[in-house]
Amino acid sequence: MSDLQKAWAKNRLSALPAESFDEREEEETGHVPELPEHFDDDSSSASSASSTGTVIPSPSQNLFARPQGAPRGRSLQQIPWTTYFERELFLHDQSSPTNPTIHAYLTSPVGKGPLFVMHHGAGSSGLSFAVVGHEIRKRLPSAGILSLDARGHGSTTTPDSQTVDLSLETLASDFLSVILLARKEMKWPELPPIILVGHSLGGAVVTEVAKTGKLGNAVLGYVVLDVVEGSAIDALQSMHTYLSTRPAGFPTLESGIDWHIRTRTIRNSLSARTSVPALLMLQKSPGDSRPWKWRTDLGATQPFWENWFVGLSKKFLGAKGGKLLLLAGTDRLDTELTIGQMQGKYSLQIFPEAGHFIHEDLPEKTAISLVDFHKRNDRSALVLPPKVSDLLKQGKKV
Repeated sequence: MSDLQKAWAKNRLSALPAESFDEREEEETGHVPELPEHFDDDSSSASSASSTGTVIPSPSQNLFARPQGAPRGRSLQQIPWTTYFERELFLHDQSSPTNPTIHAYLTSPVGKGPLFVMHHGAGSSGLSFAVVGHEIRKRLPSAGILSLDARGHGSTTTPDSQTVDLSLETLASDFLSVILLARKEMKWPELPPIILVGHSLGGAVVTEVAKTGKLGNAVLGYVVLDVVEGSAIDALQSMHTYLSTRPAGFPTLESGIDWHIRTRTIRNSLSARTSVPALLMLQKSPGDSRPWKWRTDLGATQPFWENWFVGLSKKFLGAKGGKLLLLAGTDRLDTELTIGQMQGKYSLQIFPEAGHFIHEDLPEKTAISLVDFHKRNDRSALVLPPKVSDLLKQGKKV
């Protein structure tokens, strides 16, 4: 730099107001104090410059401004279900007194919009799909979301004298009943176009229902999230080890939410704050420092584990309707599904940045996949040519 340039730069800098900035503070603490705080959602699904390419802010954009209404700090406060759903339903098939009263969350479809019917995995609840359902409706406002608590989970109840039956056939029957009872409860003249969506165990349930064909042409397709037969059965061998390392309870509800985030069981704090509270219940007893216990005893479900997943790949490929498989890694594909994918029998998407709870870790990306899947299978978008008989009736030559 020439002497003239140095003099010019020195003159310019002297005109600027002095700012205090301690480089040592940045080195010691690892952050610059003046940087803005970010919204309380540390998930990998949050939008970022790296995931959207080059961002060029316009003069009217305050790129680093805090979002309006965003809380300061890292919150573990519970988010209520009313944030995402318009109502809750308690559905009971009165044909038998032994039938459960199934609890479900519902946002009704608008007009001829589709209904996404969700089934969660073992140990989870209907709120597992709360955030992704909200993201679906952002992109498809006419869509409805129906998400149930399976028997033995959430707020669904069974007669006290009855042992909880979690066989695949029973869960599939419950799932089908929820759809039909919801139609009756909401007085829908007919079933809306349906997309079945299931995570883990729920994937086996929706596949079983799709295979039966009992919903007829109402089903446009079905989606399975992060479960395939081979890897699921292999994972059952280590299930007891996992359950033995999981805390038996938590001192507070917030600590339960925090555990799911810290262990990366759920990698999205917004999802964890919404879904985890439904997994725990307060059971106070003298001297117990961890009164928040798990609602579902996963260890007690062991007799049903193999029943859930044996034959899943064959049923998934064979059932009628559009098929979508979302996985967190290609290593989960077994031989039968690999061959089926090469033959184009179903659509496959991989989200390597997600954990097992794909829809909770990456609700935005999952919602985009589900909405695109609906659009590809939406029969109302088809424009069919007129029938020859209709043309003849109109006196037209064919």
